[in-house]
Amino acid sequence: MSANIGAIDRMLRIIIGAALIALALWDSTYAWGFIGIVPLATGFIKFCPLYRLLGICTLKKA
Repeated sequence: MSANIGAIDRMLRIIIGAALIALALWDSTYAWGFIGIVPLATGFIKFCPLYRLLGICTLKKA
């Protein structure tokens, strides 16, 4: 499992995931929190299985 998420993509995923989880805590719609776990987790582990299937890599190669 090699990284396939770049820095900007990673930051956006973490921000969006945290915002969705905060929305779930603020509102009584807990489905947003479960949806927010996905971008938050993929942002932290730097790997997206969907990107792997589609052949996308936003990670800059040195």
